[in-house]
Formats: sequence, structure tokens, C-alpha cells
Amino acid sequence: MFTFLLWCLLFVLCWPLALAALVLYPLVWLILLPFKILGFAVHGALSLVWAIVTLPFRILGKLF
Repeated sequence: MFTFLLWCLLFVLCWPLALAALVLYPLVWLILLPFKILGFAVHGALSLVWAIVTLPFRILGKLF
């Protein structure tokens, strides 16, 4: 909702820039999509490595 209100303010102040932003936003989103997918994959891989590294300590913590 805040983004929409900012866009409305931009539309009132400078409508050509607001319309350009409205048209370019989906294109920028498509360009950045592979980086977002890569970020999810890297986060998942690092979480897996962290879980494997800390597994012995979690097991020992439950035993004692």
C-alpha cells in the first residue's frame, strides 16, 4: 500500500516518470528474477551445510 501511495505522489509530481516506472517495473523484475532464484538456492545450500556442521553439537546437547 505504501508503494502505491508513493507512486500516486510521483504521478502527481511528474506523471511521465511515474508512467515510465509503471512500464519498466515488470521488465526490471524479470531481469532480477534469476538472481532471486540463485539467492534462494544459495541460502538453502548454506543452511544445509550449517545444519550438517552443527548436528554433532545438537546431538551431544540432547544427550547431556
